[in-house]
Parts: sequence; structure tokens; C-alpha cells
Amino acid sequence: MATADQCTDANDVWLPIPPGEIECLPEGLHYVHWDAGPDYPADPARCVFYAVPYMKGAEVSLRPLSRMSRVRVVQTLTAGIEHMLPGLDRLPSGAQLCNARGLHDASTAELALTLILAALRDIPGFVRSQDAGEWRTGFRPALADKSVLIVGYGSIGSAIEDRLTPFECARVVRVARTARDTVRGPVHPLSDLSALLPAADVVVLAAPLTEETRGLVGSDFLARMKDGALLVNIARGGIVDTEALLAELESGRLRAALDVTDPEPLPAGHPLWHAPGVLITPHVGGPSSAFLPRAKRLLRDQLTLFAAREPLRNVIATAD
Repeated sequence: MATADQCTDANDVWLPIPPGEIECLPEGLHYVHWDAGPDYPADPARCVFYAVPYMKGAEVSLRPLSRMSRVRVVQTLTAGIEHMLPGLDRLPSGAQLCNARGLHDASTAELALTLILAALRDIPGFVRSQDAGEWRTGFRPALADKSVLIVGYGSIGSAIEDRLTPFECARVVRVARTARDTVRGPVHPLSDLSALLPAADVVVLAAPLTEETRGLVGSDFLARMKDGALLVNIARGGIVDTEALLAELESGRLRAALDVTDPEPLPAGHPLWHAPGVLITPHVGGPSSAFLPRAKRLLRDQLTLFAAREPLRNVIATAD
């Protein structure tokens, strides 16, 4: 179990948010601020709790790990931790890697709903018409009466369904790695996905990027989606085979709304930028005004457990 005083001369906590801005941090630890600047705020060997800078990239986030010989906890501010896994073998035995489950639920689910509504109601098309000074009316699809399939029914997937509830969807179907029951209804296993895709008007990807989900949305997956269906990805770009998606977009058979892409950042001139029927946002599901108060709460709660020698939440991996 991670503790605050396993070594009396090492009790630094590295925070990407200035410690003075986080209320009620536990006493007995020494807090320093590092948000990926070129210089370290203290000797990395004294760090026992490392809160990873948010959205600074794997190279920067992993840089101090090889010198953190006494670190007990590495806490990300992201739900996905794939960018930190290459550093797991640099950690001392027993060090824990924790993710930020719950931190981004509200913001990411809100963006998912935004992308669904914007894509269905053709908001990008109206913006282009406004820029051109054109009054272009007509019927557009509504979310009402649509069947929505959520692939990846964790805390974010559940938060997405919360926000879909008032929109009179015909049904919401849930898929996760393993089957289970919820108060809203069954969650289907990934093995059922092939049979569920043809009935979905909207498919929302909210799964983590793992070896099981990498490239999950390939040509076979996309071919099983119904004509005119909308693919929404607020998870990770690597879940989708970009070339396979481009083929479907260019044919006009499917549409997509993507907050994440592969590659990412999407380079200038990439064909996905100008593919028909696609709406792209630059990975902004998490960074919103909802982020900071929830990040502070997460860090305070985890550090309180750490200082009290209690088990931490959201432990994803432990170093050998």
C-alpha cells in the first residue's frame, strides 16, 4: 500500500496545479508545482506522489520517471493511461499508476452530445452558409426516435446516456468488455457488437484504447453499420482504422463526428479534414471549465487517502 512516510527524507508531491489553489490538502507532505516546464521544481528522487501534467504529451510526462526512485503513486488527470504505460518499468516495485476515472465524465459526455446534435442537424453546414451569407433551409435528422449504441459503457458511457435521456431516443444500447446488468438495462459484451451494429443510427465510441480495442472500428465494423449512420468518437483515435473510415465517408454511406483521430494531431492536408460528412474537434472532450474543479477534487481526495495510508482509488497498474 502506498504511504506518505515510507522514507523520511522523501515526501515531495508534484502537482500540475499550484498547491495554493487546491484547498484542504493533507499536512505532512511537501507540495511543489510542475506543469511540464523545462526545469524540475525539486529533486525527482524526493518525489513520492507524481500527478502527471495534463495533456502535455507522453515524452514530457514520462521524462522525470527514471529519476523518481522513491515514487509510490503516479496519478494521471486523464481517464486513458496508455501514454504512461511505457514508463511502468521505470517505477520502483509497488508503485501504483492511477487514472482519473470520473474527472472527465461531465465534460466529455457534454461534448459527445454536442457532436451528435451538431452532426445530425448539420450545424457545420449552417455555419458555412452563414459565412457565405446564404439562407439554406430544409429538413435535417433529429436525435429523437434514433437508436444509439454506446461502445464502452464505463463512467463516461453512463454519463453520455444520462444526457441522452431527455432527447426521446428510440433506445440506447450499451456495450462493454463484459456483460452486466444496470438499473437502465443490460450491458452487452463486445462479442455481441457485430449483431448490434446494423440497428444503430448513432454509434458512440467511449472505450479505452487497449490491445483489444485498437483498430476495433475497421472495415468489417463499419460495413455492418446501417446506411446513413453516424459514428462519434470521443475515446481514442487508435480505436478507428482511419483509412477504412475515409473509404466510407468518401462513398457518402456513413457520417462521422470525431474529437480524436489517428494520427493526432491531425496534420494539415490530411484527407480526413475535407472528407464529406465529417465534423472534427481537436481532442477537447476534457479541457473545459468543468476540468479544474474536478481535477482539484480528485487530487485532494487521492492525497488524503495517501497521507492516511488508505488504499487509493482508480489503481490501474502496479509496478513489479
